[in-house]
Formats: sequence, C-alpha cells, structure tokens
Amino acid sequence: MTDDGSTPRPVPVSKIDTSVPHSARIWNYWLGGGDNYEVDRIAGDQYREAFPGIVDVARGSRQFLVRSIRYMVRDAEVAQFLDVGTGLPTVDNTHQVAQRVNPEARIAYVDNDPLILLHANALLTSTPEGHTAYLEADLHDPERIVEAAAEHLDLGEPVGLILSGILGHVATHEEACALVRRLTAPLAPGSHVSINEGTDTDPTYCAAQAEYNASGAVPYRLRTMDEIRGYFDGLELVEPGVVPVPRWRPDPAAGQGPQDIGQAGGVARKP
Repeated sequence: MTDDGSTPRPVPVSKIDTSVPHSARIWNYWLGGGDNYEVDRIAGDQYREAFPGIVDVARGSRQFLVRSIRYMVRDAEVAQFLDVGTGLPTVDNTHQVAQRVNPEARIAYVDNDPLILLHANALLTSTPEGHTAYLEADLHDPERIVEAAAEHLDLGEPVGLILSGILGHVATHEEACALVRRLTAPLAPGSHVSINEGTDTDPTYCAAQAEYNASGAVPYRLRTMDEIRGYFDGLELVEPGVVPVPRWRPDPAAGQGPQDIGQAGGVARKP
C-alpha cells in the first residue's frame, strides 16, 4: 500500500530483461544493494577490474546527493522534490534524507524501469506528515513528468529537481540540456536543481565506459566539465559551482574518499 492508501500497479517479472546488464542494477550492486542479477554482478565486476575507482564514483555520487538534498531543505527551505531517474532503492534515498530534516517534505519519484516498479512499495514510504509517490514516466517526455508531478507537488511553490546519473543516457549533450530546460521551465522561482554526472576526466574511466557501452547494455556517455556546467545555463549556481562531487560542500564529520573522482555535480537556483 502507498502512503495514500492506493496499491502500486504490479509489473510482470517477464518485462524485466535479465539477459543484458542494466546500469541501475549495476549501480545498486556497487553500492552494496541486493536488487541485481548475475549478469549485472558479472558486468559490474568486469567494469571494476578495468576501473577500480568506479566504486568511489558510485559512493561519491550518493554522498553528494545526500548533501545537496540537505542543503536544499535546510538552507534553501525547499520542502518538495522531483527525483527523475530514481534508480533502485539503497540507503539514504531522497525521501529519507529530506524527511529527516523536514518531516513534511513531499517527494515524487520518476522512473520508467519495470524493476523499480516492482520495488515501488519500498520507495512509497513516508513520514505521517509528508508524502511520497512513484510516477512511471520517461525522461524524454518532460511535460508528462511535470503533469504527473503536479498531482502530488504544488508547482506554485519551489521544487528541488534531482537528476542524478541520468543525463549521460541521453544521446547528445544538446538534447540533455534541452530536457533540463523543459523540466525546469514550469517550476516556480526559487526552485533548485541538483545534477551529478560522470566526467571524461580520467582516461581509465573513459576506456572502461567505452567497453561497457560496447557490451550491448544501454550506453552512458561521460561528458566534459564544461558540458556538465552547461546543464545549469540560465540558473544561479550555488557555491562552489560545478566540481568533483567530493568537493561540493563536504561534510567535515564524514570520511571523504578521493577528491578528484570522475563524477562532477552542482546545485543551482531558478531565479
């Protein structure tokens, strides 16, 4: 049951393709989750052999996500979030982080993956004061995403838009930038955008990703630091701007991994 008493629509297991590795399941494996298949673990191990730093990338991305949500709730006073490209639940999911700071926070998760639909019950939890929902939609249809989110979020008030490790799946940088603009356009002034994506700054990472993309899995494209900054065009970047994710407002009390991993991110405000 969801927090509003409805039942998520079940998805047949047959819709899940376990014959090829899947990036969300591999990411889940690297983060220590159990929602993956042998094909994902094999691909994940092969990738890690080629580029051992990928585990630091996965963990650094998750830690950045946590810090950026905390910033948006505490400092920017954002009380509702639209998380597009949710991925599989692990630890410190968006609703958990936001509602620890503000129990009344409202979260709409968006994904189009049947495996994630099967785990909707795990995602659709909430504090009694808040609200969490799961929406089935595709990044390439941002108007549909916004329309569906409006059933759960007040788009007349600021929203925290989260795009974590999803824009690299878009074929071109130009198209990815256009999708960000189409998602942010309907949001109220004062809304914030958190983005973190893989960069092409490490040749070993680039080679491992190229081998993965050639395997038949859905490709993910590493992009330059300037291209990642381009996602924030028209928005007001929060200090320190777009940087390797461990360098974005690090938590002094938490142990930090390598500082210059191939994952960059930032947070920006819609004026």
